[in-house]
Amino acid sequence: MLGLVIFIILIALVFDFLNGFHDAANSIATIVSTRVLSPTQAVIWAAFFNFVAAFFFGTKVAEKVGSKLVDPAVVDIAIVFAGLFGAITWNIITWLLRLPVSSSHALFGGIAGAAVAKTGFVAILWSGWVWLLAFIVLSPLIGFVLGAFNMVLVSWLSRRATPHRVDTLFRRLQLVSAGVYSLGHGGNDAQKTMGIIVMLLAAAGYSSYGHPVQGGWFEHLNLFGRQHNVAPWIILSCNGAIALGTMFGGWRIVKTMGSGITRLQPVGGFCAETAAATTIIVATHWGIPISTTHAITGAILGVGTTKGVRSVRWIWGERIVMAWILTIPCSAFMSGVMYVIAHRMIERIVG
Repeated sequence: MLGLVIFIILIALVFDFLNGFHDAANSIATIVSTRVLSPTQAVIWAAFFNFVAAFFFGTKVAEKVGSKLVDPAVVDIAIVFAGLFGAITWNIITWLLRLPVSSSHALFGGIAGAAVAKTGFVAILWSGWVWLLAFIVLSPLIGFVLGAFNMVLVSWLSRRATPHRVDTLFRRLQLVSAGVYSLGHGGNDAQKTMGIIVMLLAAAGYSSYGHPVQGGWFEHLNLFGRQHNVAPWIILSCNGAIALGTMFGGWRIVKTMGSGITRLQPVGGFCAETAAATTIIVATHWGIPISTTHAITGAILGVGTTKGVRSVRWIWGERIVMAWILTIPCSAFMSGVMYVIAHRMIERIVG
């Protein structure tokens, strides 16, 4: 049993790696497309902040993912394995199609689909899904509004400055905004995999391994004294995996995010990243698992719209929205099918 649990934990970390790989475009596309950093410099910059996010945020998001979306009494090892399988498969499919979809919602859909395949819809804790589903709409909308607001505000404040001076200033500021965005990305997205690992350990009867020893060394390293109810080895491994995925980078999606939706200058990149980072960090503070992809895409659309409706290639927006709509049901379906197969296989292994 322990060997099987360790194997599934490794699969969870593979998902986390692919999350960073898939969402690397969100972190670096604007800063690469505006030529502030080279692709290699950008992924190192983003990966660093992805990892250090482990020391800035608590584990509210992980707790919600681990116990508030699906009835813990229903969850077993097969559900966790099947859920991860569906999420990973959907991530790979959308990466091949160059679509920046939400790895987070693929994971949620995968776990839900596997749970439904086991016991039906009674396994779903609908109260936990209210804010999650609401932010499918709210996160890109908030990002859009903040992105447009930032762009208008910055344009007004710099109205008397020369274009060269504005470009030089925001090339420097974009380093800060990209770092803060990557910090928020690591803080929110890594916690989702933490929640899945804690869910797995509880289902397998190893729940004590998922919780930290009170007063441990990690509390002294955790900045701002954030509450964490997840073991330090889980926190550091998840942030490490997502940072490593970002290091490898999802280059197929970078072009879509950086120039496929609208062409960005450093000032636009700064405004988009700041808007998305604000959305993500506030949601993380309140323990709401949101899609960082939704937030940054909405912000880029908002920034582009300030230059005129025709400045945005809306066809990409339509494709992305369609992929968003399909993410939860498609990953849920694939996970449901895999659950049936995995349940039988695990019964043979354990039995």
